[in-house]
Amino acid sequence: MAVTASLNIAEARLRARSRLPRGLFEYIDRGTEDETGIATSRTALDGLVFKPRVLVDVSKRDATTRLFGVSQPMPLVVAPTAVAGLVWYDGEVELAKAAAAVGIPFCVSTQSITSIERIAGESGARLWFQLYVWRKRERALELVRRAERAGAQALVLTVDTAVTPNREYNIRNGFGIPIKPSLRAGLDCLAHPRWFAGVFAKYLRNGGVPTYAHYPEEFRTALGRVAVGDEISLAQDVGWDDVRSLRDAWKGKLILKGVLRADDAERAAELGVDGIVVSNHGARNLDHAIHPVRCLADIAERVGDRVTVLADSGVRRGSHVAGYLGLGAQGVLLGRSVLYGLATGGAAGAQAVLELVRRELLTTMGFLGAPTVADITGTVERPR
Repeated sequence: MAVTASLNIAEARLRARSRLPRGLFEYIDRGTEDETGIATSRTALDGLVFKPRVLVDVSKRDATTRLFGVSQPMPLVVAPTAVAGLVWYDGEVELAKAAAAVGIPFCVSTQSITSIERIAGESGARLWFQLYVWRKRERALELVRRAERAGAQALVLTVDTAVTPNREYNIRNGFGIPIKPSLRAGLDCLAHPRWFAGVFAKYLRNGGVPTYAHYPEEFRTALGRVAVGDEISLAQDVGWDDVRSLRDAWKGKLILKGVLRADDAERAAELGVDGIVVSNHGARNLDHAIHPVRCLADIAERVGDRVTVLADSGVRRGSHVAGYLGLGAQGVLLGRSVLYGLATGGAAGAQAVLELVRRELLTTMGFLGAPTVADITGTVERPR
């Protein structure tokens, strides 16, 4: 289908809001509790201060970078997001196709609707796999083995979700994980007929209500039927010993996502972790958690010579990507922004957002006097 490109992420967000049911849109868009973290994220990123170089030849700007030894056209990764398959029919496959089209990795979520095997087979993307650890560790290790067999190049262990976040709007909207059917949620879906016909009804016609493709067989029922909170231990009893076990079990790149302290980053490096994502989970977990802009430079200085440092949370502009890179990140993960594009155009919509961010990044590099990504170093003022 033809996709009318948005001029910026804010416009893509508005289009997604008009198409998606309120419960689903707010699930991917909002934060937690009083959402102070959402406001802080905007303030932190909008407060980035650049120190541009002048009289530099920027006629041939190049956003190419290397992540874990692999060259790619831009320093971006599509972040793992739960239930992207509800945003668009076969949403995870579509996101992976978008990532493949622009030559960057796509990180498959433990809570995706589509299996990593199918995503790998249909997208041709360079895949990473995000892991939540099950209370019975053998279940987690089986997921690790599945990811390895499917060709995933990196394992991303989420470490910042020790307990279930307090997202009150999900209760009001009748939407959450697991999804619990309600009259309000049903009316919400029917009020968005394009989404209902193109996504949910299509699932019903082609096999029934979606399920979590990476859950153990005994829990792989229609979304919302079985609560598995007592079985899936996001990080509540996960410790550094589990990191050691995963390091032994996983031969590819091992990344910890959700690190906000330099001492935790150093411990990860000591255990042989290959990378970390400096992230506050997009302000979706702990309200008032420090924003990556505030701690990234310190973490990069401490461990950047030993591990690959990535960052995410709140990116709305290519200039935000440049800010993260200038503070020490080697790559940036995009979550919400790519989902906005997915919601209105599938793979083409997601790809349009990725290309939009790349264009904005190249524009920012031109003004910074940075013809390459490496040249961004030294052009961003460290927050005080």
